[in-house]
Amino acid sequence: MIKVDGLHKSFDGVRALKGISFEVKKGEVVGLLGPNGAGKTTTMRIITGFLRADAGSVYIGGVPIEKDLIGARRRIGYLPENAPLYPEMEVTDFIRYIALLRGIGRRNVKEKVRDVLDICGLDEVVGREIGGLSRGYRQRVGLAASLIGEPDILILDEPTSGLDPNQIIEIRGLIQKLGENRTVILSTHIMQEVEAVCDRAIIISSGELVGDGTLAELTSKGGRSEYLISVKGSKDEVRKDLASLEGFSTIEMEEEDDGWIRVLLAPHGVDKGGEDIFRWAVSKGISLRRLSPEGVSLEDVFRNLTGGGVA
Repeated sequence: MIKVDGLHKSFDGVRALKGISFEVKKGEVVGLLGPNGAGKTTTMRIITGFLRADAGSVYIGGVPIEKDLIGARRRIGYLPENAPLYPEMEVTDFIRYIALLRGIGRRNVKEKVRDVLDICGLDEVVGREIGGLSRGYRQRVGLAASLIGEPDILILDEPTSGLDPNQIIEIRGLIQKLGENRTVILSTHIMQEVEAVCDRAIIISSGELVGDGTLAELTSKGGRSEYLISVKGSKDEVRKDLASLEGFSTIEMEEEDDGWIRVLLAPHGVDKGGEDIFRWAVSKGISLRRLSPEGVSLEDVFRNLTGGGVA
C-alpha cells in the first residue's frame, strides 16, 4: 500500500532524513514515534506529497507519487498537527467547501458531507461556527475533512495533541473505528496511544529508522528487561553488596517485611540477565527470595533506541 524508499531531506544544510525506508501494508494502523526533531512530520509531509524529498521515493499502491501526485492525494486523507480550519465558518459549510476543493461533484456533495459528519460524531454541532467548538470537536472537524473523498489511507500528525483525557479517549476510539477499513499512519508522543490503537510502531531518531515491528516484537527485542529482587539485610548492607554487582544499576530500593529489601535493577546491556544476578548472590552468600524479570514497555524500548529522547 505505502512504500517509503530511502528518503533523504535537508533544511539549510541540516539533514532531517537520512535514508528512511519502510512499508505499510493495506489495513495496518502504524504509529510513527521519535523524539522532537526526529523527522516524523517531514516524513509525513513527503508521503502526502506536500514536500519533495531530496532523494528517495514514496510509492502509493506501487506508483511513485511524483508520477501521479494528484492520484496519490486522492487516496490520502491528511490531518496535520495544526489542522487548517476556518473558525468563522459553520461545520457543515466548511466540510462542503473541502469536498468541492477535492473535486466531489455538487450532485454528491450533500451525501458525502453527511456521511463524514456522521462518522466523526459531529451531528450535534453541524450548524455551529468552528471557532466556538471545543478543541476535541475541532479535531473531529479536521478528521472529517481528511475523510472527504473516501481515502483509503489516513496520515494523522499528533491527532490528540492538546486534548483533555476524555477527548483523547474519544479521538482514539474514532481512529480505531477509521482503521477498521483504512490504512493509517499516525505520529504521537503518547506511548499509551500507540499501545491502544496501533498494530505496529516505527521509531525514528535523528532522521534514521531505529526500530520497526509489532508492539510484541519491539518489546521482546528492542528493550532490556529490568529485574526485581528481594534481598535479606538492611538498606546499608544491601547497598554495599550491590556495589559489587557489575553491569547493573539500582533504580529503586524499598524496605519490605522481616528485614527484606526490595530492589529494582536495570542491566547496562542486553548481555546482562538474571543469571548474572543469581551468580553474584551465590558468590557473596546473599539470601534471595525473589528474582524476576519485569516486563518491558514500549516507552522502555523507545528510550533505549533513541537514547532517552523526548517523543
